Amino acid sequence: MGNGNETATTGFILLGLFSDSKNPEILISVILLTCVISVAGNTTLILLIWLDTHLHTPMYVLLSQLSLMDLTLTSSTVTKMVTDFFSGKRNISQIGCGTQMFFYLTVGIAECVLLTLMAFDRYVAICNPLRYLALMSPRVCLITVLTSWAGSSLTSLSHTIYIMHVPTCGPREIHHFFCEVMAFLKLSCEDTSIYEKVVLVTGAVLILIPFGLIVASYALVFLTVLHINAPRGRNRALATCSSHLTVVSLYFGPAMIIYMSPCFSLPTELDQHLFVLETIITPLLNPLIYSLRNEEVLRALKKALGKSLMSK
Repeated sequence: MGNGNETATTGFILLGLFSDSKNPEILISVILLTCVISVAGNTTLILLIWLDTHLHTPMYVLLSQLSLMDLTLTSSTVTKMVTDFFSGKRNISQIGCGTQMFFYLTVGIAECVLLTLMAFDRYVAICNPLRYLALMSPRVCLITVLTSWAGSSLTSLSHTIYIMHVPTCGPREIHHFFCEVMAFLKLSCEDTSIYEKVVLVTGAVLILIPFGLIVASYALVFLTVLHINAPRGRNRALATCSSHLTVVSLYFGPAMIIYMSPCFSLPTELDQHLFVLETIITPLLNPLIYSLRNEEVLRALKKALGKSLMSK
């Protein structure tokens, strides 16, 4: 204790999503089912891409990384909330809080970079197919993926270390279902307005620059697709691009509202609903969007199911 009201390493309490709900059992059941489907879908997609040699291309390698990020996001945030509900405990240690914050920030930054790389991959494949093997070789793909993970990890680590050393006062209750940055800063004893502005500017840069690059890439892609004479080739290109654009809108939409709004200006309920969309709904929809609208993934799934049935 630094003073009468300040907390040190005693941990915190996550109020969660259901503090004011009359039927929390129904809501947690829906969330649990959603998480199970999300984990199963993303795991299946990773295994399909890993086992099927026809999917060992940059586009599907990047897609497998997106699924890995979704799994990391779900396991680091939602799993704790579900466990707390069934155990009746809502406390989280300072180390646990910092761990949640680190993984959430890491995945958030890495997904910005990854979605931009996926847009660039489609741009090169459709607009400059003759240079595709040079610009998107397996080595280049591996380096960019590792760089995105390493860069996002270092950035999130620096933020997490700073935030976890901010002294907190009063009730140790975090009005969220995980240790989110802005929700945690509301407990601070000190004036954190300068750091909040840093978070706002950093969020705007990490969101707007990738989003602008993605929009520019697809503007060029659609102009090229319009000149494709073969209907089958045009439809296939549009299906792949529309799947990615759907995922981009699901990710960047909530992120823009959360991290480009003035600090603490969003109502608590709206803020939590946006995080539910980002951490629960989007990881559920991503594998469905890419598998149901992708002929090669569906073919790999049928092939894997066929082998499984034959072995039985």
